[in-house]
Amino acid sequence: MTRNTCVIAGGGPAGAMLALLLARAGVEVTLLEKHGDFLRDFRGDTIHPSTLQIIDELGLAEEFHRIPHRKSYTMEIQTDDATVPVADLTRLRGRYGYIAFVPQWDFLDLLTRAAARYPAFRLVMNAEVHGVIREGGSVRGVRYRDPSGEHELRATLTVAADGRGSDVRRAAGLVPVEQGAPMDVVWFRLPREPSDPGSTFLRLSTRGLMVSINRETYWQLAYLIPKGGFEALRSEGIDALRGPVAELLPFLAGRIGLLTGFEDVSVLSVALNRLRRWHRPGLLVIGDAAHAMSPIFGVGINLAVQDAVAAANLLAGPLAAGADIPESLLARLQRRRTPPTVLTQLAQRLVQDRLIRPALTGRGRPLPLPRDLSRLPVVGALTRRFIGNGLLPEHVRTPERSHQA
Repeated sequence: MTRNTCVIAGGGPAGAMLALLLARAGVEVTLLEKHGDFLRDFRGDTIHPSTLQIIDELGLAEEFHRIPHRKSYTMEIQTDDATVPVADLTRLRGRYGYIAFVPQWDFLDLLTRAAARYPAFRLVMNAEVHGVIREGGSVRGVRYRDPSGEHELRATLTVAADGRGSDVRRAAGLVPVEQGAPMDVVWFRLPREPSDPGSTFLRLSTRGLMVSINRETYWQLAYLIPKGGFEALRSEGIDALRGPVAELLPFLAGRIGLLTGFEDVSVLSVALNRLRRWHRPGLLVIGDAAHAMSPIFGVGINLAVQDAVAAANLLAGPLAAGADIPESLLARLQRRRTPPTVLTQLAQRLVQDRLIRPALTGRGRPLPLPRDLSRLPVVGALTRRFIGNGLLPEHVRTPERSHQA
């Protein structure tokens, strides 16, 4: 059995950012990631201005921008009648007036590579956490397995950042409250040609909905279907997917035949939920493990990063000093991060109920959209701030106490 000051389960944006910040502050931290790499299709790509600002505050902006990426300065919805600008991010205050589309595995490699420069950081891949260590009513670490066998890792603080299906959360007896989502997502790729549109956009029609992410050499495409509807779609054959895609995105019609069968697609079950309580004695839950977000607005990564920064700001000092972490301090973090989580989920539910559900079911009329939402007085400013910076943007307050190796 080994021991660290902090052990973090889950190497996603929340876990990797928190590990970097704690190691930078001189806190011994072990990050456990159950996979052998960070390559996963269902990881989000959108790095919003609030997260770009945090990267800048960590001195990683230049390194981040060397990663192949695409900048999006506006967010748009393409309807049957027009292209509707939703948010003009160039009008945000601050250095970063754009969203950077970066494969999440590159973003996580950046964070863990930066964390590895500090001697207090340890990353263990292929480490599947399956239980927690309890002692005197408190969580005191985790049990995990890797290719070498079973292990126990004791810690002053255990952090569950292992995603919406969190095994640590389950082991601690914490159950999220479901908010409901009317859709799932069929996820696939098609090649991109120079004559294609240049932007990333949402295609909204009475005939269906799609998200098209420009990754330069190919399109990452998301076709929205009613919740639980994938088996029915598959039973109709691949043309039941090809037809709507070609109709919604006519510029892809000549390439849709490259989608040869359902083995070429994956399905993402969309969830929208949150915990009533993000903590137990010795345990903190953050990111998707605390609040699964809908893909609407693409803000999941950014909320997870904000959780991590707020947690480091509050906990790095006591952890570095070797102090026990009272549950009241963990509750204080939840109180800070709950309002932006709740309000963001309310906004996502509004879009689900007024735009997505009517489009998927054909029942009711979608919420009418103005010609240019981004230019509406007050509404335009609130929308770009909400999408770009979130409702409570955090900033790095932890000092760099540890020297880089």
